[in-house]
This record gives sequence, C-alpha cells and structure tokens, in this order.
Amino acid sequence: MPALNATQPPFGLMQDWPLTVDRVLEHARVNHGHREIVSRSVEGPIVRETYADLYARARQVSTALLEDCVQPGDRIATLAWNGARHMELWFGAMGIGAVLHTVNPRLFPEQIAWIINDAGDTHMFFDLTFLPIVEQLAEKCPAVRRWVLMTDEAHAPPAGKIPNLAIYESFIAGKSRDVTWGNFDERTAAGLCYTSGTTGNPKGVLYSHRSNVLHSLTSLQRDSLGFSVDDVIMPIVPLFHANAWGITFSAPAVGAKLVMPGSKMDGPSIYELMDAEKVTFSAAVPTVWLMLKQYLEETGKRLPHLDRIVVAGSAVPEAILRSYEDDYGVKVFHAWGMTEMSPLGSMGATTPEFREQGKDAVQRNKLKQGRPSFGVEMKIVDDNGNELPRDGKTTGHLVVRGPAIAGAYFKNAGGNILDKDGYFDTGDVAHMCPLGYMQITDRAKDVIKSGGEWISSIDIENIAVGHPAVANAAAIGLAHPKWDERPLLVIELKPGQSASREDILAFLTGKIAKWWLPDDVAFVEKIPLGATGKLNKLQLRQTFRGYTWPEQAVAAR
Repeated sequence: MPALNATQPPFGLMQDWPLTVDRVLEHARVNHGHREIVSRSVEGPIVRETYADLYARARQVSTALLEDCVQPGDRIATLAWNGARHMELWFGAMGIGAVLHTVNPRLFPEQIAWIINDAGDTHMFFDLTFLPIVEQLAEKCPAVRRWVLMTDEAHAPPAGKIPNLAIYESFIAGKSRDVTWGNFDERTAAGLCYTSGTTGNPKGVLYSHRSNVLHSLTSLQRDSLGFSVDDVIMPIVPLFHANAWGITFSAPAVGAKLVMPGSKMDGPSIYELMDAEKVTFSAAVPTVWLMLKQYLEETGKRLPHLDRIVVAGSAVPEAILRSYEDDYGVKVFHAWGMTEMSPLGSMGATTPEFREQGKDAVQRNKLKQGRPSFGVEMKIVDDNGNELPRDGKTTGHLVVRGPAIAGAYFKNAGGNILDKDGYFDTGDVAHMCPLGYMQITDRAKDVIKSGGEWISSIDIENIAVGHPAVANAAAIGLAHPKWDERPLLVIELKPGQSASREDILAFLTGKIAKWWLPDDVAFVEKIPLGATGKLNKLQLRQTFRGYTWPEQAVAAR
C-alpha cells in the first residue's frame, strides 16, 4: 500500500473506470443482448432489433461518421422520432466523442435553423416525416456538411433540393464494427439539447458522459423510475426531449425491452403497441394520457399489462390520476424536471407516512411533484436567496444543484446561471413539506399576481379539467383595473360536449379559494400547446391581450 501523506487524506485504491455512455450499451450487449427494441417505423412496418443488433449497427454509424471526417466535439444533429435508428445514432456519435444534438421538430423552421446554426452542427440526420422541413432548412444552414435521410433506398425520394444528401442504410452499409469507443475523459460533452426558448432565444444544455451516466443511476433508484429487466418500456416522451427523460440510457442499463412508438402518437396507435407488446411502463406529458384516457372511454378497452406510468412536463390533473388508478388499475407517478437537469429532478413515490393515511391521502399527495432522488439537492428561497421553511405552505423560488444539472449554457448564453452556493434557479414557484415533497404552484412567468397575492394557475387548471365536458384548460393572468391581474380561464371542450361560463365557475366554487375564482371563462376550439406538449400560455396571453372583463366581474371586485 502506498505511503500516506499526513497532510492530505489518502486516495482510495479503486479502479479508475470512466463513466462514459458507451459502457451502458456494452453492458446491454454482453448481458442482455437478446432483449428487443420494437419500433414503429416511419415507413410503416413494425421493426424488431435486439440490443446486440443496436450495438453492432451503432458501431457502423461510428465508422461512417469517422470516414465522413467527424472529429471529437463535432455536433451531430437529429430530427427524428423514437425508434431504433435514432438510438443507433445516439450511441454511434457519442461513442467516438461527438456530440449528439437532438432538435425538436415541433419548433418553427426558422427556430430550427437558428438552433442548428447556433450549435454549429456538421451533420443532420432526419426522418422521412421531416423531409419538407429540411428542404426549407438546407440553404439556411451552411455549416451542415452532410444531410442524412433515415431510411433505405427503396423509400428514398427522387433527388431534390438538399445538397450532400445520403441515405442512412447506404451510409452505414458494410462499415466496419471494429472501432474504438470511449477512451476519453468522462467529462467530455455527449449530448446537446436546447430549451424551448419561450422567453427569448433557446439556450443549449450540454450534457457530459459523466452526467448522463450519473443521471441514469439516479433514475434507476426504486423511488425514481426504478426499471428492471422485467420491464417493457414505452417512452412516449420523445428522444428529442432531454434524453427521453434519460430512458435512452437507463433502459439498456438494466436490459429492459423497449417499445418505440415512432411518429404515430394518437390514442389508437399508442394503445395498439401497448397491448400487443405487453408494455408495463410508459412516460409522457399529461396531454398524451388525457388523449389515451378518452380513447379508452370511447372504446371500453382496458390496459391489462400496464403497471405504472410517469406523468411530467406539466402538473397531472387529479381527474387523470384517479381515473388511471381507480378505473384501470395503473399506478400513476408524478415527476418533475427540466432540460437543464438531464431532466429528472423529483418523483412522486409514496412514503409510509402517507400510506398509513389511506388511499385518498396517497392520491392527493401524488398530485405534488414529489421528492428529489439522491443526486439532486433542492430548496425554496425568497427573492434575496434566503432559504424558506419546509412547512408545506411557504412559497418561493425553487433552486437545485447536482452532478447532472447544468452549470452554464452552451456558449455561455445568459452568463452566470448559478448563485453563490452553486444553485440553479428553475424559474418555478413552489413549496416543500417536512417530508421533502415539493409542489409547484406556478412558473414564475405564469404566476397570477392579484392584489399583491399569488394565485396558482396550475391548481385552477387541474380542477377545471375534472369537469366532465372539459378536454383541456388554461388559466392566465390578464390586466385588471383594480387588482393589477385577475385570472381568465380558457376552456377547450370535449367533442360533442357543451358548458357555459356559469357551469364552469359553479364547478370550481368550493374547490378553490373564493378570491381565486376566475373573473371570466373563454371557450376556444383548441388550446395551443408548445413544442414539448405543454400549454402555450405565451400564445394565449397574446391572443387575449386587451381583453375586456365583463362589467359584473369588475363591479364584484
């Protein structure tokens, strides 16, 4: 044993094993090589691949990239749905030290072009679905040296407007699998994902190999995603949305079977795959679960194999949670996180204290965003950065820190984003209880401030969605002559249903504080959603700018 230095703590004598993501797929190949990845392809058919196949084809991707002059640190962009080819790119690029940049195709073409240029992407891989978008982008993105259409020659379109276009299957065909993966520092950049940019230009979040591996280990805790080899996992949350909440790495780490929905995200298509492949776990935003719930109600179908779902992206309405648990026997877990957090920050696993109070108490508590897993430190602070008590009622700014949480944005956009203690301000307003459960009451930019007091738009929305005629709801704060702001409730009704302003307000009465009751209700054909499936309140505020309150509402206040 080496001599110890009395002035310095001794180093441990463990092996130095760099935490790089190629080791995740290597582990899957060796120990779970036969487990399947089932994909609904963009071309139509269901495609089956094993982890051993994924490993082999990802290494061919690596060789193809190297032969196309890709260097460590180059950004390789994707516009693609959830499928095996997308995962091949993931590991093929990251394995050689390139940065896999997932681009959200739901953004406007101008936003996509801005992001590609800001990232300096050298290659763009895209699904057939996005060919029309890429034809608009090509001339606006001069740094992209190669455009690769993710299909085979049989489905390739005639030569068009895209320069240096390659077809994916031909691009990797016959390439050597004898390529070196890893062999670099675990802090090397691995992935790049841009925020949605609702309050300015999007900002790039640059993940490292180390952060991705540590995030996977965090998410595999039983009180987090808690996957095992017994699971059949359907990530409905897109791969372009913060690593599909880390499932890209955590599922192979335990050898869970993956079921990829591709581009078909409607209720019948989701149900078909869930039932046929006996899916036990799935993850998506609330709008997806609402859509599937409506399909189940219309058809009378059940979910005999589905054990649990995770809902995140925005708060889960109580009506959805209780319906899945009570009507379909599916356990619902509320999660919260951000692109900047890789993205998982908390999970609504139930503690013994709530189980002892009975089912109703458990379900009420599940409406909160949950407790942080090991690897995430979280607290609530006031405007001056002073920590607030965890009493379940004192509200403040939610700040976080940890090894998989951003310390800066790509190109240092936005400057210093950490406080003096290394905490990142999430932009959420929340409170925490003594048991560590956190509940978000609003986004800081969405909170409704009326007469100097905060009103939670999220609480109003979640109760409104419980009305039998309501498909979706959004509460926004609009200028008021007396109270600075008052809530306007925007309602999207279910097809064939009807309700009046008075019906909705009567439904809310007694369920929220009287002074929280919206001053008016507006009905729209469709509530706009953002690029990640969240309510687009920025667009709603623009739509209702200059709104005239009913005379009786102004007089009553």
